[in-house]
Amino acid sequence: MWKYYGITHADHVVCNPTSTERLDECIELLELSPGATVWEGASGKGEFLIRLVERYGVRGVGIDISPYEVPVARERAAARVPEADLRFIEADAATQPAASDSVDLAICLGASWIWGDYRGTLVELRRITRPGTLVIVGEPHWIHEPDPAYLASSGMNADLCTTIDGNLAIAREERLTPLYLQPSRPEDWDRYQFLQLRAAERYAAANPDDPDVPELLERTHRENDEYLRWGRDTLGWAIYLFRRAD
Repeated sequence: MWKYYGITHADHVVCNPTSTERLDECIELLELSPGATVWEGASGKGEFLIRLVERYGVRGVGIDISPYEVPVARERAAARVPEADLRFIEADAATQPAASDSVDLAICLGASWIWGDYRGTLVELRRITRPGTLVIVGEPHWIHEPDPAYLASSGMNADLCTTIDGNLAIAREERLTPLYLQPSRPEDWDRYQFLQLRAAERYAAANPDDPDVPELLERTHRENDEYLRWGRDTLGWAIYLFRRAD
């Protein structure tokens, strides 16, 4: 699985359906103090944390299970913020919990499976933030009820996610105050999806003897077809900014 994502996300700076420009928009809204402490689960290539260091001079820890992404994050951090108090750990984030009430910003973009589901992710991120500080989560949502054929083809369940309203309601139930919402635009999704297709095709052409290539191409083509037929108008994704309420 991690090889598949490492190959298909080779050209992504942020491994989610958003852009660096929109990420910067979120970063500008945070208004963090120099030396603020940030923790990110599923930190990928480290772009969010590195940009936070560049903008605010924060201290941070990023944890990701992928052996393909963590070395990239470390290399980028060494090149761009070599003096920063910033660590990237290769591990399951659920096995590396931060202490309760210990960070000023907790982040998880697009990996709520780590703590079981979206609600479990909010519970964990709220636990580790200090009272009155911030949580950022990236989470999918249904734009409208999914076609049963889409669910059957993709292997997803209708309870994979809820709506934007549903995500905000769950956050309030978990004592997180919504501050900002940034849904992905169609062009964000298109870029995210087709960069994966391009990366897979390029890898296959360069590595014809890799026995995983047939599976790589079959899966990438199928997911791209599902996206164009159903997903583009059905499945959304958004970044949510919350403040821990007490």
